[in-house]
Amino acid sequence: MSRNTRCFNSLTSFRYGATRAPINACAALMLLCSAAHAETLELVALGDSLTQGYGLPQGEGFVPTLQAWLDAEGYDVEVVNAGVSGDTTAGGLSRVEWSLSDETDAMIVALGGNDLLRGIAPETARANLDGILEVAQGRDLPVLLVGMIAPSNYGPDYKAAFDALYVELSEEYDTLFYPEFFAGLRESEGDQPQDMARFMQPDGIHPSAEGVTRIVEDMGPSVAELLEQGGADS
Repeated sequence: MSRNTRCFNSLTSFRYGATRAPINACAALMLLCSAAHAETLELVALGDSLTQGYGLPQGEGFVPTLQAWLDAEGYDVEVVNAGVSGDTTAGGLSRVEWSLSDETDAMIVALGGNDLLRGIAPETARANLDGILEVAQGRDLPVLLVGMIAPSNYGPDYKAAFDALYVELSEEYDTLFYPEFFAGLRESEGDQPQDMARFMQPDGIHPSAEGVTRIVEDMGPSVAELLEQGGADS
């Protein structure tokens, strides 16, 4: 629900007190609109262990690092950590409804890494993400869809289908699109795993705290654009 909608709903309640002095009603309406205008946005980050902050101290994962970046940029927003370690797109679909609240203003969707690890068919992952985006569309929530890039060991057909599904869904649902969770590392270090190794934890799958910082610095402007769509003051 947008801030304007919440303000409107509050304003309509004053119709039943129309016999009060006009000056008092006017003052109350102005206070209500002012409070709604200054309201903190709620941004839900729906994802897996990359979002959840696996292997990192509580304050160094993706969500707290993104929160700090947005705070520094002057955004009045609360980033909700809806990352679940090990979750697939199917898991995200099963919990998206209760991960969102009536106060949610925007959502980041960053799922698919565990689908890749399990070799789940691209069409299955696509259907699950489609369901998630349909829920967001039904709530009129702006979305930043974060893509995933499949490894080449599954074959060229699998890779082409998986890589493309994010672009296709973003276009279909008119979401903002960020090409890949690790884009900030790839752009600065190179495409090969060994190039990014110094920004990864020993498992080679999850980013270190320094890696998360680089990821957030690169993704941050896209998140800021998402918040503008969600009603943030520019």
